[in-house]
Amino acid sequence: MPRLSKPALPLFATLVILSVAVLGCGENSSNQTGGGGGTSSSEKQPSVAYITNGIASFWVIAEKGAMDGGEEFNARVNVQMPANGVEDQKRMCQDLLAQGIDGIAISPIDPDNQGDLLSEISEHTNLITHDSDAPTSDRLCYIGVDNYTAGRMCGTLVKEAMPEGGSVMIFVGRLGQANARLRRQGVIDELLDRDADPNRYDDPGAGEIKGDKYTILDTRTDGFDFGKAKANAQDAIAKYSDLGCMVGLFAYNPPLMLDAVREADKIGKIKIVSFDEDEISLKGIQDGEIYGTVVQNPYKYGYESVRVLAGLARGDKSVIPDGKFIDIPARQIRKDNVDEFWAELKRLTAPVEASEKAAEPAAAE
Repeated sequence: MPRLSKPALPLFATLVILSVAVLGCGENSSNQTGGGGGTSSSEKQPSVAYITNGIASFWVIAEKGAMDGGEEFNARVNVQMPANGVEDQKRMCQDLLAQGIDGIAISPIDPDNQGDLLSEISEHTNLITHDSDAPTSDRLCYIGVDNYTAGRMCGTLVKEAMPEGGSVMIFVGRLGQANARLRRQGVIDELLDRDADPNRYDDPGAGEIKGDKYTILDTRTDGFDFGKAKANAQDAIAKYSDLGCMVGLFAYNPPLMLDAVREADKIGKIKIVSFDEDEISLKGIQDGEIYGTVVQNPYKYGYESVRVLAGLARGDKSVIPDGKFIDIPARQIRKDNVDEFWAELKRLTAPVEASEKAAEPAAAE
């Protein structure tokens, strides 16, 4: 993988650490009692797995939520992050099933073509999805945002950043994932002032998509290859002299887009709208280099996934809501609220010192 330039080093360093850490099984446990799946220390401690769709800073936050969920709901938590796509995700899940895992929360990479894997999981253990859904599978529930609505929220940020209209490029890891398709479509529909229709799909290979004020020039995918992601941004800047705004739909896209815009000396000339809460993106918003971002709550994705799986493992079906959807709403972050949001994020993801844990009151029986 090509080396990232200096501004992206905090993200890169995090991912290097992750790529080593996820080779093993991350486990955490607690004897505390908690609602929604909590248990007394005398009960069997379930083992649950949290499977991501790749390695990215977004998943570092989700991992912290999952591990905190393990403490709260007395579950052993195994977090795994596939570096090599669908086959890697399949191998991880089958290994976990062979070990007798009590439940799996997965963000499917390609749900349309992973039906056999999802069926295999659901036949042997409790299956839920998070971040990206597989609604035609036998998953018990989905935890995440309404990605189409979040995409439209991202589109409104583009309108604010470029109110007179202009040309837009969209960048994303892959479009096989339901979340990516829905976010992209939401952005497009918002910019073209269309009625809401999550089932609409503009073929990315059909050329430019023109509206009254905005033109979507293209959608570039990178397959979670950071070098390619940056190259995509550089190519777009070189190819389109009138490029007005770049939109990144996965957490790692905006920092690499920002890097490319800096190198081209076009900060301010090319607007950047982000998705997710990478620290470089948040710093870019503070500095006025990125207009804004639509954030999810990956911490809660991890935490809620463990809560639900721990409850199901103990026979508590009440953890599955009507509609089988736990909605964790997205938020828009701009310069006027980025400091408050970032402080909240740091508080949620800060490691708990041993002295602080010792001072915590015991859970009520």
